[in-house]
Amino acid sequence: MNFDLTEDRQMLQDSLRRYLGDKYQIEHRNKVAYAEPYHDPAKWGELTELGALFALAPEDAGGMGGAGFDISVVFEELGRALTPEPVLGALMASRLLTAAGADQEALLSGETKYAVGLGELDAPYDLSEMTTTAEGGKVSGRKSVVYGGQAADVFLIAAKEGDSLSVYEVQAADASVTGYALMDGGGAAEVVLEDAPAKLILENAGEAIADAVNAGIVALCAEAVGAMDVLHRMTVEYLGQRKQFGRPIGTFQVLQHRAVDMLTEIEQSRSIVIKAAAELGGPDASRYCSMAKNLIGRAGRLVAEEAIQMHGGIAMTWEYPGSHYAKRIIMIDAQLGDTDYHLSRVAQAA
Repeated sequence: MNFDLTEDRQMLQDSLRRYLGDKYQIEHRNKVAYAEPYHDPAKWGELTELGALFALAPEDAGGMGGAGFDISVVFEELGRALTPEPVLGALMASRLLTAAGADQEALLSGETKYAVGLGELDAPYDLSEMTTTAEGGKVSGRKSVVYGGQAADVFLIAAKEGDSLSVYEVQAADASVTGYALMDGGGAAEVVLEDAPAKLILENAGEAIADAVNAGIVALCAEAVGAMDVLHRMTVEYLGQRKQFGRPIGTFQVLQHRAVDMLTEIEQSRSIVIKAAAELGGPDASRYCSMAKNLIGRAGRLVAEEAIQMHGGIAMTWEYPGSHYAKRIIMIDAQLGDTDYHLSRVAQAA
């Protein structure tokens, strides 16, 4: 099996890496990730001009990609730079709009920011337990931790109408939106809907929502791999610079072995992301996405904890980039289902 990127994907990766390396350095990232609107609107425009969002949608929907590998290329580079831009919401919204056959020009150009409301306080992952309802073209309920919701112009809301699970489009102006910064940077929102005017875009949307979630999982796992890769490189460089007992601590065999263990976990993570990306859109996508999310959650925690321990106290400081990478890697586990949740899904599927 050939794991090399196609020419188009390699060009996209190179363009994103150059742009983010030049324009989204860690100092700028930390400045915008924790201050309202918890991203950089100017950089959002530049990112969309590079075609990052077009890579997330298929050609028949107006994009130029949409496959699992297109998604993983984009998000791995976002992870390498810890970019807090609300691309995850755009990706998941694009999958739903594609399923509905709806126009996506405003989304793909970045002109209109979309966010997807799925989870609730008492039903963070399992939509069968959600309480948001729709009736007569209006939606009522509350969606929690809507990623990118603090900056969204339009929400795509999962709601029940009788026994049917559907997706409705709600303008941000018609909802009560409370935005906030997440502890690892970037933004989210609590969205309260009280008979909010809504446009039905997709009926019997269970499969489409599952596909959107699976795409989001592939994206988050690829982002984690990108962040872990940078954190590992940062750790190895530090081991070569920090001296103890008159020599670099990287010469101590036990630390070399721990660094190799980190690399092994990262390569296993990369492999499962490749498999999940390959299966996206297929009949076994949910199973492999859950396997990936579970493995990434466990590997990410090990890599983050090992990096902090081998760095020592400096890794706990705000000024050192490694602390922000470790925090983001750990918190990815909480998005779209944590390690335990996805382990239970794999067990049920078996």
